[in-house]
Amino acid sequence: MRFYTVSGLINELVEANESHRLSKLESNLMRYQLIILDELGFVPFSQSGAQMLFGFISQRYQRGSLIITTNLAFAEWTEVFGDPRLTSSLLDRRTHHCHILEFSGKSYRFRQSLERQESGGNLLAEVSSI
Repeated sequence: MRFYTVSGLINELVEANESHRLSKLESNLMRYQLIILDELGFVPFSQSGAQMLFGFISQRYQRGSLIITTNLAFAEWTEVFGDPRLTSSLLDRRTHHCHILEFSGKSYRFRQSLERQESGGNLLAEVSSI
């Protein structure tokens, strides 16, 4: 298993491409049974970054498991990738053999923070009083 933020993977792909070792990196990544890409759409990336991510996901298609986490609906992915055809093609591949898990509700981090504050364990208040 390998975990990346989407921006971290794009940075690694871009660096590998610039140093002429992209094929080696992609070959190494294909060896993982599972790759998790976190925070799609959280940090903007360039058009070339979008194309490199598309290339990676296309290569990964039907060759290994891939989990992508995002707060965006599929309709908003075009804003992230900047190209409707590329996005459509990407979603076609990603949704072909997949399970879509959609969660709604309050963030568990936010809920835990509120619970700490209610119980008097507010870390920020403790730190600022030192």
